Amino acid sequence: MYREENQIERHLALSTKKRGGLCFKLISPGNNGVPDRIVLLPGYVPMFIELKAPGKKPRPLQEAVMRMIQSTGCRCHVVWLDSMAAVDALMAGYDVSQRRGGA
Repeated sequence: MYREENQIERHLALSTKKRGGLCFKLISPGNNGVPDRIVLLPGYVPMFIELKAPGKKPRPLQEAVMRMIQSTGCRCHVVWLDSMAAVDALMAGYDVSQRRGGA
């Protein structure tokens, strides 16, 4: 993992924690291409997040797995982030102060 990717991952985890959420690292032995993190924010649907170094994009297998997750019909968001600014922009759309106690 790139050093920049590690910094983005830490920023995501801290931003999630500040909003009272959970940010779990996904490890799925035998299943390549699974997103790096699942983020759970109070009152919102889960987010599967693939983290990339700045300017990098998901590999074709990662894109295929993200499409598979979306195709299940589950209520979730599947995104990839390649900068701390992208983390901030994503989190800005989630006002947990208005959502406490349910969806």
